[in-house]
Amino acid sequence: MTVSTDPPGAKRVVLAFGTRPEATKMAPVYAAVAAQPGLTPLILSTGQQREMLDEALAVFGLTPDEDLNVMTERQTLAELTGRIVPQAGRKLRELGADMVLVHGDTTTSFCVALSAFYEGIPVGHVEAGLRSGNLREPFPEEANRRLTGVLSTLDFAPTPGSQANLRREGKAGEGLFVTGQTAVDAVREVAGRMPLRPEWQRRLDAGQRLVTVTMHRRENLPVMAGMAAALADVARAHPDTHFVYPVHLNPAVQEAVRPALSGLPNFELTEPLDYAQMAPLMAASALLATDSGGLQEEGAALGVPVAVLRNVTERPEGVEAGVLVLAGNDPAELRTVLGRLLSRPEELARMRAARNPYGDGRAAGRIAQAIAWHFGLAPRPENWS
Repeated sequence: MTVSTDPPGAKRVVLAFGTRPEATKMAPVYAAVAAQPGLTPLILSTGQQREMLDEALAVFGLTPDEDLNVMTERQTLAELTGRIVPQAGRKLRELGADMVLVHGDTTTSFCVALSAFYEGIPVGHVEAGLRSGNLREPFPEEANRRLTGVLSTLDFAPTPGSQANLRREGKAGEGLFVTGQTAVDAVREVAGRMPLRPEWQRRLDAGQRLVTVTMHRRENLPVMAGMAAALADVARAHPDTHFVYPVHLNPAVQEAVRPALSGLPNFELTEPLDYAQMAPLMAASALLATDSGGLQEEGAALGVPVAVLRNVTERPEGVEAGVLVLAGNDPAELRTVLGRLLSRPEELARMRAARNPYGDGRAAGRIAQAIAWHFGLAPRPENWS
C-alpha cells in the first residue's frame, strides 16, 4: 500500500475503479488532480478485473493506495455487490476521503458511490449522463450509471448530449459540467508514445489492412457464437484483411467465440492486450468492430471508423457525426454491415474524416478544476462544447 503525503490543508480525492477501461480513463484525471493545488489524489481499486486492471495501471505508472481484491471466477453481480459495498465504505473512512470519484457504469462505480453516500462523502461522477434508454442493453451498465447519477454531487458529462440527459432526469444547478471525454486524453497520449507490435507493422508494410475486434458484453452472450460465425464469414470474404481479436478472459466468451474463429489464417485470437499494445493497434486499424463502450470513443478520438456490435448505443454523438455505425448483434445484419464497410473504401474514408464529438484532450484538467471549485480552491471551469 502506498498512501500519499498531503500538503497542509489539501483535500483528499479518492479515485475508485476496478476495471481496465475505468483505469485508462481515470489515469489522466489522477494526473490532473495531482497537479491541481490543494488536492491530493489517492486510488482505491476493487480489482474487479484483476489482470487487465493491473496491466493498465502499469502503463500509466500508477499504484493503488488500497485494493479490495474482490475478483473471483464466474462471480455473480449480486456476490460482487455484496463484497464491494461494505469493504469500500471501510476503506474510504481509512483513507480520509473528502470526495470520491467514480467512473461511468461499472458495478464498482455504483457500489463505491453507494458506500460513499452511506459515509456522507460527496461523489463526483466522471462520464456521467450516458444513456441507451434500455435497462437491459447494456446490462447491467445502463442501470449502474443511472443509479450512480442519483447519488452524485458533481456530474462530469462528456458531451452536451450527456448533459441534456441529466437535465431531463432532474439534475441541475452548479454541480453539472461538460468536460469532454477523458478517454480522448488517454488514448491519444498512449497511442502517440507506444509502438505497434512488429508483426502487425509488417502486415501494414505488406499492404494488409488491420481490423480490431472486441466482443464481450453480457447481453450479447446468447448470440455470441452466431456473431463469431458471422465474423468468420467476413474474414473469409476479405483475405487481404488481418483481424485481431483480444478475447476477453470470461470463460463464457471464450467458449462462444473460439470454435468459429480458431484456425482462420487471417483471424488472430490473442490474450487480452494491455493498453500499451491496444492503443497503437486501434490507431493503426482500418476499422474497429466492437461491443465495447469505451472503444467507440477511442476510435472516434483516433479517427478510426467503428462498427458497433450492439443494437443501441449510449454514445449517439458518434453515430450522428458519422464515425460510428450500428451493426447490431444479429449475425446476418452483422455480416452485411461489416462486409459493406470493408468493401467500400470510400465509406471508410468518409468515416475517418468525421469530426470527433467526444472531446479535445483536456477533459481531465476541467474535472480537476471543478473539484477544486467545489472546495473553494479555484474558479469554476468553462464547459467544453
